[in-house]
Amino acid sequence: MITKSIPSILTLGNLCLGVISIILVFNERSGMAAIMIIIAMLLDGVDGRVARALNAQSEFGKELDSLADVISFGVAPAFIMYVVALQDVTPILSWFVTALFPICGALRLARFNVKSSSPGHFIGLPIPAAGGILATVALFKGDVSPIVFIITSIVLALLMVSNIRYPSFKRIGIPKSAVWVIPVIVIVALIIGIMFEEHLSKVFFIPLILYALYGLKKNVRRRSKRKQQYNIQEEEQSEKHA
Repeated sequence: MITKSIPSILTLGNLCLGVISIILVFNERSGMAAIMIIIAMLLDGVDGRVARALNAQSEFGKELDSLADVISFGVAPAFIMYVVALQDVTPILSWFVTALFPICGALRLARFNVKSSSPGHFIGLPIPAAGGILATVALFKGDVSPIVFIITSIVLALLMVSNIRYPSFKRIGIPKSAVWVIPVIVIVALIIGIMFEEHLSKVFFIPLILYALYGLKKNVRRRSKRKQQYNIQEEEQSEKHA
């Protein structure tokens, strides 16, 4: 029974870190708040794999995971962005941008739960990646204009509900014998995060934004190929009719 509960415990850890992140950012600890989101991403990345390794998959775990993700990668990053970068912006605009992100995140998760995607791909930017980008980009407040944060938040929200395909790494599993290593990895990640608070958060921004841009690039290339094929077909048909 306890073994079957391990994936849900990891999911609850993800949710707990999201709540702690919100508390931290309202106590002017934005760097540590972003670290909590990154560690929550780690837990979110392993709970499903652990469930498959232990043969403990369930609809309950799936729904719990979605609810935790809305808080940890939707609400918490939106609050980080609001507290760090948007409080000096017109209230109506800042409130709208702050609310839009978790709303689109919830829609993204609802679609994921009811609509199957092609193997190896997600439809729309996954909410953990979007939340990780939003939480870490807010730490660049001193170097970037507020309008950049507003545009970034809106673009990320729209990417989550878009039809752009992003690569999925779910096929990379965890052997049952290696499940015990996960708590050790989480503890080590937490210690490193505390030691290198803001620097580590900014470092994680780089691979996350590259992932988001990769999906956009592949989508543009896919559309370009379709357009070329359509033009070729049009030319072939016109030659037949000539």
